[in-house]
Amino acid sequence: MIKAPRGTRDLLPPDTALWNFVEAAVRDVFRIYNFHEIRTPIFESTELFARGVGEETDIVSKEMYTWEDKGRAESDKSQMLTLRPENTAGVVRAYIENKLWDRGLNKLFYIGPQFRRERPQKGRYRQFYQIGAEVIGPAPSGSESPARDAEVLEMLATLLDRLGITGWTLELNSVGCKDCRPAFNEALRKALEPVTATMCADCQRRAVTNPLRVFDCKVPADQPIIEKLPRLSEFLDDACRKNFVDVQEILTAVEIPFTVNDRLVRGLDYYTRTAFEFTHGALGAQNAILGGGRYDGLSEALGGPPAPGIGFAIGEDRLVMSLTQSAESVLRKPDVYIAPLGVGMNREAARLARELRRHDVIVELGDESFRLKKAFETASKASIRYVLIAGENEAQSGAFTLKNIESGEQISVARAELAERIRKR
Repeated sequence: MIKAPRGTRDLLPPDTALWNFVEAAVRDVFRIYNFHEIRTPIFESTELFARGVGEETDIVSKEMYTWEDKGRAESDKSQMLTLRPENTAGVVRAYIENKLWDRGLNKLFYIGPQFRRERPQKGRYRQFYQIGAEVIGPAPSGSESPARDAEVLEMLATLLDRLGITGWTLELNSVGCKDCRPAFNEALRKALEPVTATMCADCQRRAVTNPLRVFDCKVPADQPIIEKLPRLSEFLDDACRKNFVDVQEILTAVEIPFTVNDRLVRGLDYYTRTAFEFTHGALGAQNAILGGGRYDGLSEALGGPPAPGIGFAIGEDRLVMSLTQSAESVLRKPDVYIAPLGVGMNREAARLARELRRHDVIVELGDESFRLKKAFETASKASIRYVLIAGENEAQSGAFTLKNIESGEQISVARAELAERIRKR
């Protein structure tokens, strides 16, 4: 038997009802904040992620699905392509390629699969799904403002509240900018020199290639060492410090609770200034539901014009795990089961179903070969409340028998009144 590849799985009913519930709520919230959908390819040039995400990040160095796409003709050049491991770089690529700066401020969102070759665990898959948004545009479109950071965070709090996710925690930090981060990196390198040899293999590599990534380490034995390392907050310049204070003051004004975590750096090289995570205790040790931050230099790194931006990605798999609702509670079951009674009554049942569906009634059709007892059993197993009997006598009279499976109540309803009666009852 052929099975789904390791780290992937099928999303099946009724669980898909929860996913649709989440995505409908997401679209509603994004709409009231004036975000618009963008759809980018699921594979991009490998160079995009190497330059955008960072060659020394775990994503690029360990986790990407990459292959050589050879030309069909001898004259065609081959190209290295990668299944997208995240979507911000692709959105910024689309911003540059399509000259979206002509539109001023761009507020864009996406929903779709991403791919990373990592060890599968609870809520973490090799094909996983993200809901994300990006605010990007040329200065002075407002994309560079701390007010924009706070608006994005307030929108995320609104979304979690609307989904009924309580007990979330917002962790916030400033990771500085290209002006103040070099001094921190130098101090960090010096602090790591005498202790690197006692740390895990990943940290030993990171200490040489990209010291900031040491803060991504989750190895318990390394945490006491990491706790004693210099803190980014001690190296922020005046502009970054003021920006971070402004973000916090706006969040306080709109009553969004947060905690400052000056060890939070996120896992991607393009972040500047504001970085954040929303966490939830129901997810265990890997408790982040979503995260993001500001990336003011990413457009330039990809060959585009200056374009300050901020964005986030929600792990939809983990978001669904955080819901208190069950799939059954959000799944809309069929309203009525139509039971054709007698030879040739499939046609009449189909006509009835079409009429009812035009009024947003969810219909499940039986078959004229079923005995009436089997029709009732089928409807009961599917938790359908009503059975509508479509026999020759009913078709001729224009009045149909509607039976409530739960109560046993049975009434005759005129054809023109069926949809209203079913919806009302």
